[in-house]
Amino acid sequence: MINQQKFQLLKQYFGYNSFREGQEELIDAILQGRDVFGIMPTGAGKSICYQLPGLLFQGITLVISPLISLMKDQVTQLNDAGIYAAFLNSSLSQNQYFKALEYARNLKYKIIYVAPERLLTDSFLSFAMEAPIDFVSVDEAHCVSQWGQDFRPSYLKITEFIARLPKRPVVGAFTATATDVVKKDVVDILQLHNPVQVTTGFDRKNLYFEVRTPKDKYREVQSIVEKHAKENGIIYCISRKLVDEVTEKLAREGYSVTRYHAGLSDAERKRNQEDFIYDRCRIMVATNAFGMGIDKSDVRYVIHYNMPKNMESYYQEAGRAGRDGEPAECILLYSGQDVRTNEFFINNDRDNEELDSANLEEIKRKDRERLKKMTFYCFTNDCLREYMLKYFGEYKGGYCGNCNNCLTKFEEIDITELAKNILLCIQETNERFGMTVIMDVIHGSETERIRKLGLRNNTYYGTGQKHSIVKLRKVMQELQAKEYIVSSGDEYPVLELADKGIHFLGSDEKILLKLPQETERLASKSIKKTAQSEQLNYAAGDGDLFDKLRELRGKLARKAKIPAYIVFTDKTLLQMSTMRPKNKAEMLQVAGVAEAKFERYGEAFLAEIQAFQADRPKAVAKIKIKQSL
Repeated sequence: MINQQKFQLLKQYFGYNSFREGQEELIDAILQGRDVFGIMPTGAGKSICYQLPGLLFQGITLVISPLISLMKDQVTQLNDAGIYAAFLNSSLSQNQYFKALEYARNLKYKIIYVAPERLLTDSFLSFAMEAPIDFVSVDEAHCVSQWGQDFRPSYLKITEFIARLPKRPVVGAFTATATDVVKKDVVDILQLHNPVQVTTGFDRKNLYFEVRTPKDKYREVQSIVEKHAKENGIIYCISRKLVDEVTEKLAREGYSVTRYHAGLSDAERKRNQEDFIYDRCRIMVATNAFGMGIDKSDVRYVIHYNMPKNMESYYQEAGRAGRDGEPAECILLYSGQDVRTNEFFINNDRDNEELDSANLEEIKRKDRERLKKMTFYCFTNDCLREYMLKYFGEYKGGYCGNCNNCLTKFEEIDITELAKNILLCIQETNERFGMTVIMDVIHGSETERIRKLGLRNNTYYGTGQKHSIVKLRKVMQELQAKEYIVSSGDEYPVLELADKGIHFLGSDEKILLKLPQETERLASKSIKKTAQSEQLNYAAGDGDLFDKLRELRGKLARKAKIPAYIVFTDKTLLQMSTMRPKNKAEMLQVAGVAEAKFERYGEAFLAEIQAFQADRPKAVAKIKIKQSL
């Protein structure tokens, strides 16, 4: 019976006929009373895993969520789908908060979103001790771990809250990013009881990844934005100042742009976020304060103006592109200054000051380790997707075909002799210097510092004279990335030999370095083919219809005062424009069209499709006349 109900509710409220990978296994476990832990990439449908059981449980489902924007977005979507839900956080006035609690006591809401800071307040505890809470879902569960990139001490209150309830509910934890260490932390700290664990994989095949090192970052941004002139994108910057500068320049040049960072007033942040979500602005320039829980499905590109501080942050922020499953680009613009800026932020961390000094120092140490791994991502000439997946403990074939490195021709050169000279130079100088000094020694540079330190007498001085500084830096970065050498020290990092490097010096091992053979990406041909196929679809009418459906969606969204993607996603509209349903039964076959959605919007879209079909013969006739001319 429950099996039949879950499929009925999936179609009725969410518009899908079948579950995506991992969803059914997690939902079945929850409904059987088992704790669960779901690790699913952004856009894989985590929310359905706790929302659908919430509809089947007799009592209330609590969703513990870290950000106001995340709660508001999901509650808006649930209410639009005909599901009664509410959120309890600091965005509500005192009167609104107590009114919502009153409705909750009267069981008006099946699903309630709450901030972790609220859990142990007297008012919420008073409600929770009497309420029939059947299920507690912890969203963004990585926030509970000090190894997680978004550690929040408030998440440590969750276990105490659950322990104080008169009856322990089923507990679920969900996240998009978790290394093996973080996974263990989540299970231990949240005290999950023998949880069913499902990891659906971190690979987002629709996302294209690339690292660029431009001389002029802004001009690089402008070229990417121009390419996506009619599409939505996010540009992440490392500081508020940079956000303001990039926003101002883009606005001056006529782009539809807004900004988001912690230095703005609450009112401006809210207004700017809504301008982006409601499609009043195409481009959002922001610090990492923006984005968690923003379910905008039609973001076609994410640019990182600066390198983030760890792979978890990069995966999460880049993953805000292409949530609808359609192709999207994730481009990171790297410079050496990004490393130094991130090191400064780590050394001056103010986010976890409530922790004691020992714990705070341990978090900083972990942050430095993660920063190294992020830096190596920017150096590698191997598959970028493979590097990312390996970081999260997942292994593929080493060639993805959808990142810049896989689409660039490389040649392999033997750097064994040069690598040995570098390692021996580090050894002879007693591991006292950083990369710049060692590079100058190997290159045979005549700098004042080299003379003062007497390093012209080093055995390996000038042994790499025939190589450019750029190539020497690339070789040293490769030796770091492959862990032949390590960088230690905070303010003034020095190079030391790792165990792997010591072993290499006493072996016959060879080291090969991949260097780009040409700058033109092999992807250019496939990109042209894609553009041609899009033009053919447009000529056949699909593109025209898709544009008309998007216009209609915009009108309906503005009238309802909700984001356009909550009406229907781009992916749903694309399927509509291809299938061209003629009645309710056919419209309900379109993925993403649920019963409640059809009752609200279906007839308007059917009418738009019918009107387009009626005009189509005229459009086709015009195309034929043009072709004959």
